[in-house]
Amino acid sequence: MADKHTKEQRRKNMQAVKSSGSKIETVLAKAMCARGLRYRKQYKGITGKPDFAFISLRIAVFCDSEFWHGKDWKTKKNEIKSNRDFWIKKIEGNIERDRKVNRELAAAGWLVLRYWGRDIQKDLVNCVQEIEQAIAERKNDKQSKKNQRRKDRQNSKSTEVG
Repeated sequence: MADKHTKEQRRKNMQAVKSSGSKIETVLAKAMCARGLRYRKQYKGITGKPDFAFISLRIAVFCDSEFWHGKDWKTKKNEIKSNRDFWIKKIEGNIERDRKVNRELAAAGWLVLRYWGRDIQKDLVNCVQEIEQAIAERKNDKQSKKNQRRKDRQNSKSTEVG
């Protein structure tokens, strides 16, 4: 099946695709802001430039569209009819880049949360709750580590004195 659009129309459509500020990103941003969550958008300070970053807690949130990031790729790959070589290479490259970003961020101590666009559209409340839960867990971990360091310092001081 050939492309239904002319080359000019397809070009115009592809130029309209946003890399940031997409509908799914905007919906999630508004929901997080309404819940009082503060984040950095398109944070360039780490690998992958996440859509949202909670820097002090080391949480990176990505909003992935199904087509560009290859959701259900094994079956969807066969549905591509025009310019197959280009699109398969492009999307498989995106999938591999996402995996690499996940590995690098995890190795650097970041928690990576990825949400599909349809999950954001259909179950926004759950997506925001997962983010809030991750934030709460990270804050608890951070506080526990801080308390442990305080105890360790007190113990070392008491052994020096005694």
